[in-house]
Amino acid sequence: MKAGEWIARAQPEAPERLVARVREVLATNPKARQMGVAEALLDAADALLRLVLREGDDPARERALDLLAADACVTWAFEAAADDPDTFGARARETMQRLQQVVA
Repeated sequence: MKAGEWIARAQPEAPERLVARVREVLATNPKARQMGVAEALLDAADALLRLVLREGDDPARERALDLLAADACVTWAFEAAADDPDTFGARARETMQRLQQVVA
């Protein structure tokens, strides 16, 4: 299952504008179609966080959607990873380390 399909099935449903922004970011990554759901969503969160951080300490209001979308991507990535409890712990640690590098 691809990340876009996974998002479409996620419950509760997210606001359409948020979903549209995540899909837009997923579509800009040509490798996302070959990635697992969690990995593709983490790549999208990474890209969105970098956009927000590029704005500096006082991000523009238009970046608020990107910040919310990054949060949704991370949440969904953890939910998708939880579907495989054997690898969830390792993936959670890797995810936190990856996100720490983005904001450091």
